Amino acid sequence: AMEKSYVSMFLLLIVISCALAKDTGKKDSKDTTAKPKLPQTLSRGWGDQLIWTQTYEEALFRSKHSQKPLMIIHHLEDCPHSQALKKVFAEHKDIQKLAEKFILLNLVYETTDKNLAPDGQYVPRIMFVDPTLTVRADITGRYSNRLYAYEPSDISLLFSNMQKALKFLKTEL
Repeated sequence: AMEKSYVSMFLLLIVISCALAKDTGKKDSKDTTAKPKLPQTLSRGWGDQLIWTQTYEEALFRSKHSQKPLMIIHHLEDCPHSQALKKVFAEHKDIQKLAEKFILLNLVYETTDKNLAPDGQYVPRIMFVDPTLTVRADITGRYSNRLYAYEPSDISLLFSNMQKALKFLKTEL
């Protein structure tokens, strides 16, 4: 019986040390000022040179601590509307530049946070969250039936909405 408990203790230690190694690895990559060599899968084509967060929880944490607003893009790989918007977004130099001032997250699945789907779970859907972790439901696109949807032709509206998300920030904080 003694031997069995030793074995399980040993396994537990291995698991803990793996988890710790993961955490320390993460921290190092965050602090480097050089262009991070992130797996470009996180961008999913929305801007490979931008830094994308992996999860909604991580994005909220980073937004709060960096005092940068968060921009969340809900999309699906096999949705032609998402694909079309992604192409225009990725090729728009001003948007790509402005996006550096945001914590960025693109999701191909829905979160459990109902605040991110105030008028339904459609794609593509772009929402802003400010560093107080308030979802900015007031920053909308031009469609009354899908408030947070953008078409490729709305790219300049999206650009001005990004500016709006940054501007409110300065006046409120």
